[in-house]
Amino acid sequence: MSSSAFTVPGSAEADLVRRRDLNKMRAVATGLLVAAAVVYVATRGQDGFLGFVNAGAEASMVGAIADWFAVTALFRHPLHLPIPHTALIPRRKNELGRGLQEFVQENFLAEGVVRERVGAAEASRRVGEWLSDPAHARRVVDEVADVAVIGLAKVRDEHVSELAEAVLLPRFREEPIAPIAAALLGEMVEDNLHHGVVDLGLGELLRWLRNNEETFTEVLGERAPWWTPTRLNDAVTQRVHAEAIKWVEDIQADPQHRARQAFDSMLHDLARDLVHDRDTAERAERLKLRVLDHPQVLATAVSLWKALQRALVAGLEEEASMLRVRLEHELVKFGRRLTTDAALRRRLDQMLSDAVVFVVDRYGTELTGVITTTIERWDGDEAAQRIELHVGRDLQFIRINGTVVGGLVGVLIHAVDVLLP
Repeated sequence: MSSSAFTVPGSAEADLVRRRDLNKMRAVATGLLVAAAVVYVATRGQDGFLGFVNAGAEASMVGAIADWFAVTALFRHPLHLPIPHTALIPRRKNELGRGLQEFVQENFLAEGVVRERVGAAEASRRVGEWLSDPAHARRVVDEVADVAVIGLAKVRDEHVSELAEAVLLPRFREEPIAPIAAALLGEMVEDNLHHGVVDLGLGELLRWLRNNEETFTEVLGERAPWWTPTRLNDAVTQRVHAEAIKWVEDIQADPQHRARQAFDSMLHDLARDLVHDRDTAERAERLKLRVLDHPQVLATAVSLWKALQRALVAGLEEEASMLRVRLEHELVKFGRRLTTDAALRRRLDQMLSDAVVFVVDRYGTELTGVITTTIERWDGDEAAQRIELHVGRDLQFIRINGTVVGGLVGVLIHAVDVLLP
């Protein structure tokens, strides 16, 4: 055995069963050969019916020996004689491995075969039926949650800081902010996405005005002339406070209020100027750089990550959390949609087929190369023994068939010889 060869793996218990079955079939095939030899000797020189029996027995021996030689030559030298073109597997296992690799790659990993098998599997339908069961969806969420919690725990604060400092911040510095800000701002104004933020701000401002009348009047009173009477200052500040509340309420109640329209116009003009006005773009860029250069940026990034991490971990660890309940609901919903939406199933199956074909085209040679590299490392004699354990029992039928067919052909030839003048 070469230094690079290694023992071919196998199950000892299964090998015992295979060895027993192989020996039984060998005994049957050899028994037929011995029976044919006995019949041949017993009927030698006889005519008539026994002549046919003798011819059949003679041909049976020839067929049995020829097929024994052919089967044995696959695994070893017959009778330990170094006859050419015998012991094929020990001597040519590497060539056989390469041939097997080419056969698998050409016939099992061809694009048409792969697409047919992936399509026949109906993976999306099966996944849909499986996910439609809430218990299965819960199992998926449990597994994902466990893995996600472990993964989140592996991310340290220094990892986030290094990522932000080495990758994110330099990339933000290189990328001009004006075009991005203009596009986001334009889309936000076009789709009226900012109205929700405006309503939220108005609600908070109105709540503050109602709950902080004293603070509001004190701020205005501090800016009143020193010579005005106190009672007059109080009346004016209270009036201004009331009018401010009424004005904010009017804006909040009227979606078409002039203040809202003015704010929309200001945002629209800002989005336009960020693209077409150089001064505005440069001011935005300088503001971006000042923000990025501030030492608190990294600390803020880490703090945001820690808050997000804590929220995710808490939601994933708690079995009845809204996050896990929502994930389970969405998985069940998706599974049921897969069972009813044939168009979606076709798209997903097509995507899966494309992905598998891509993997096979790109890595098929490496995948099938495992066959060649593994067989090359096998010891030749041991590989032949193990292969014989797996297929030798069936190969003994070749010997049995050779004995039977040989006998029939012998009888036929003898009949022709008798009939011909």
